[in-house]
Amino acid sequence: MLHRKLDDFIERHYANSTSSLLLKGARQVGKTYAIRKYARKYKMNLIEINFYEDITARNLFKSAQSAKDVLLRISAHTKKNTSLPNTMIFFDEVQMCPDVITWIKFLVDEGSCRYALSGSLLGVELKNVESVPVGYMSIKDVYPLDMEEFALSLGLSDQVLANVAEAFETRRPVDDIVHDALMKMVHLYLVIGGMPAAVQAYVDTNDLNVVEDKQREILDLYKWDILQYDKDRKLEINEIFNLIPSELDAKNKRFILKNLNEHARFSRYENSFIWLKNAGVAIPTFNLKEPKVSFKLDEQRNLFKLFQNDVGLLCCQYASGIQLKLLQGMVKQNYGAIYENLVAQELTCHGFGGNDHELHYFNSKKQGEIDFIIARDGKVIPIEVKSGKDYHRHNALANVLADRNYDIRFAYVLTNDNVHIEDKRIYIPIYMLMFILKAPSPAKQIFKFDLHNL
Repeated sequence: MLHRKLDDFIERHYANSTSSLLLKGARQVGKTYAIRKYARKYKMNLIEINFYEDITARNLFKSAQSAKDVLLRISAHTKKNTSLPNTMIFFDEVQMCPDVITWIKFLVDEGSCRYALSGSLLGVELKNVESVPVGYMSIKDVYPLDMEEFALSLGLSDQVLANVAEAFETRRPVDDIVHDALMKMVHLYLVIGGMPAAVQAYVDTNDLNVVEDKQREILDLYKWDILQYDKDRKLEINEIFNLIPSELDAKNKRFILKNLNEHARFSRYENSFIWLKNAGVAIPTFNLKEPKVSFKLDEQRNLFKLFQNDVGLLCCQYASGIQLKLLQGMVKQNYGAIYENLVAQELTCHGFGGNDHELHYFNSKKQGEIDFIIARDGKVIPIEVKSGKDYHRHNALANVLADRNYDIRFAYVLTNDNVHIEDKRIYIPIYMLMFILKAPSPAKQIFKFDLHNL
């Protein structure tokens, strides 16, 4: 069974709240399975309605007068009793029926059932899904398995994981045997990725051909959805999606619009890139004029890289044979794009990118290029990704760290080697990326303001 942090999140949500829960993300990331798993665990009377497959169900809310009226219609349509104790109603693919969002407040208020929702976001206008009744719906973004979930699903013990996390915090080397094993795990993750179907296929069979079949099914599904959901821009969206591997394989990995059209301008194609991001199938990373925490002010949206939402899908799109080379440890400099895609995917899972935030890199003619720039606790942290042995060469990073205008305390350099520190550069093995997390929100932020003395 796969290890998913999502399962714990769902448990906490329903233990502490009566509100509904909406899971959103790309297709095949495990949203539906997670809700079904929760319902099975607690022996719930699960009533499931998939608005993508069941077209007639989209009319359940038309001209309804009350929540009880809706529940009666659901009972008649599904031939299941909505009045049984411990009933959960699961609305799947809600982007096909935005009316459910309007009605969820009244259904939750009625109080006789628990509610779960999911949306694939393929072709979804976010405004149709995110006009959320406050207090009646919580939203959770769902992504492919991250490296920690992948490692635990393959049998890594909690004790070893905790030991490696402590090494990250104290900045000490990991035991050589553990380090070597985790580096092999990283190479396997590059090939398998985090799509639940691909990971489960590997766990069940250890057959890379079966894994690749699952990955190609997902890629075909994404392309099919592009053609189905956005008929006006389907050709250019599909072309952009197909160009991701070759653009990342270029020297600077930046997406070159002229490869789409010799006279292309970003303003012409911007909506197509936004569609891919909102669909959850691509991760854009925008250039910054300066590595400062005012990301939005310094963002250059016409200069960007475009990564796959899953590194395993990216490897699947490359030529055959790369999977075996990665698993044999033959990772050379020209595989840097795959490493960078892994980092973009992991940072997105950790909340540095995604629907509410965007990833950034830094590139200037004067100082050079840094692969990723993140902010934590109000401070900028540069991240360099080195897939080869010559990982001490990084002029751009040295330039930025030496610039007093930026006040950067340290930078991470992700490598294949063990932990060590040189000045402000913290060299860590790439698997320690799983511990680069956003700072938790404070439990309380109390600010008292008194006008009595006026």
